[in-house]
Amino acid sequence: MDAQQEPPREEKPAGPAARMADEALTAVLGLQFLTRLTIPIDTRYSTGRMARAMGYLPLAGLVIGAAIALVYWLAALILPPLVAAFLALASGVRLTGSLHEDGLADVADGLGGGTTRERALEIMRDSRIGSYGVITLVIVVGLKAASIGALGPAAVATIVAAHGISRLSVLAMMVRLPYARKEGAAAFAGTGPGPTRVAIAVLTGAATFLGLAILVSPLAALATALAAAAVYFWLERMLKRRIDGYTGDALGGLQQLTETAILLAVLACL
Repeated sequence: MDAQQEPPREEKPAGPAARMADEALTAVLGLQFLTRLTIPIDTRYSTGRMARAMGYLPLAGLVIGAAIALVYWLAALILPPLVAAFLALASGVRLTGSLHEDGLADVADGLGGGTTRERALEIMRDSRIGSYGVITLVIVVGLKAASIGALGPAAVATIVAAHGISRLSVLAMMVRLPYARKEGAAAFAGTGPGPTRVAIAVLTGAATFLGLAILVSPLAALATALAAAAVYFWLERMLKRRIDGYTGDALGGLQQLTETAILLAVLACL
């Protein structure tokens, strides 16, 4: 009987400089995963490296948030805040390829229209969008635009923080819940990013909360933490009950809902 063929093992780089360079490639891979950015670097893709790159999701979120905040700031110089907010959201859709918005619509359709676990997962995989998805997208996008337009000088810092912290929530769900499918776009995350990169993600999130406390207010940072936790545990409970795990769509939905909740929480504190 033929021996079972083992998957090729990744060679570990030797020396501190080589390890740092390898880790930088892993971080870049995390940014590429979330965006449509064309980065002319060979990230040496593998499922193992992709799983490790999930530890850099909050950092990638900060980069995405900074780009969107820059668009808002420039647009608000010559346009009304609400119009600038919609333009900033449009730039985010372009930058990420509507990755998270698509997930939000799919998970809303799946959980809203699926009466069984199998049916909910089937609906999430359907490329068509249903009434639950449309209504959820309209409400969420409208709330985000209205909140950003009303935040005033706090908008830029809040946008950046919302994108970073919402990706920390995504990583938390990957660590805490099993993947609900046997295969799929997020199946690689089943191996986990490892404790070191989880620690990096947590430190990135902590730095983001600290920055929000300094740039906006300590109350805003506290409200942000409470809002993000409320959304996370609500959706985690629902996913456990309905599909016994997470999917890639659920991660996108979590990101969008958390981002919206943070914007509303900071606005409520001002």
